[in-house]
Amino acid sequence: MIKNLILGAMLFGTAQDERRSFELLDHFVDAGGVWIDTADCYAFWADPAGFGGHSETLLGRWMARRPGVRDRVRISTKVGCEPTVAGRFPETAEGLSAKAVKSAFEAGLRRLGTDHVDLYWAHMPDPSTPLEETVAAFDELVSAGSVDRLGCSNYPVWQVARARQIARDQGRAGFTAVQQQYSYLQPRPGTRPTVSHRFGMVTDEVLHYVEHQPDLELWAYTPLLSGGYTREDKPLPAEYDHPGTVRRLAALDETAAETGTNRNRVVLAWLTGGSPAAMPIVGVSTVEQLDEALAGVSLELTAEQRERLDSAV
Repeated sequence: MIKNLILGAMLFGTAQDERRSFELLDHFVDAGGVWIDTADCYAFWADPAGFGGHSETLLGRWMARRPGVRDRVRISTKVGCEPTVAGRFPETAEGLSAKAVKSAFEAGLRRLGTDHVDLYWAHMPDPSTPLEETVAAFDELVSAGSVDRLGCSNYPVWQVARARQIARDQGRAGFTAVQQQYSYLQPRPGTRPTVSHRFGMVTDEVLHYVEHQPDLELWAYTPLLSGGYTREDKPLPAEYDHPGTVRRLAALDETAAETGTNRNRVVLAWLTGGSPAAMPIVGVSTVEQLDEALAGVSLELTAEQRERLDSAV
């Protein structure tokens, strides 16, 4: 069973058609994969109508056609980013009010064709809704037995800490996972990749907080920078053009040569074996890419190799 790699289903049902999506899902499960990550808004930007729900719908069809598979996988999905008016995101995002959470969750269950979700996320902060209201709304889902665990994505650390304290003070279920953009290479200070949410990047503050919270997991999206480590047709974003990148790529290449692998596998090994350990979410379009990711999370680095990678700053 592989619990430290999450299959990202963001483009299943839009950029990835049903045949290819089913192929990847089947291969992932057959290889021992467990976690599948999606969201109610995936992928509104890739659909002419401007709304999401396609990924959850496809996953629902896949599970319906694979009797027993729901018991073998864990479903992670999110609420908060689905636009309520096509073409107007983020200003019309559904948000995290009690009404929005309840409505979105029920719609997600119908699309997924399931009666529960293993991990339910607040997709991004909602400044118009008090944290107390969001915490209470998420707790109701756990209390009803419809959700096992809760998480928050793209949140600033202070809101994560405050939401967790509210939950503790009120005896409610709280967030036990954070999901942010995280990889071995880091963008220039003061910048972030254009696809990132304002607070979406993992910073030293995020790492420090997670490291000192034993019940809090770190999930990492875009861990392979959309192919930027290994594909010439996928250059690294401009934010990564700085001397630190040169030094870190050199460390990656040296470690890849020693292990007989490549940059992607070393990056995934570095993430999963770090302190705190991260659980990478990979979006793949071929079985070969999926096999490479599975091999990466199985790769064990030596203490010397990890020290080399960590010190290349």
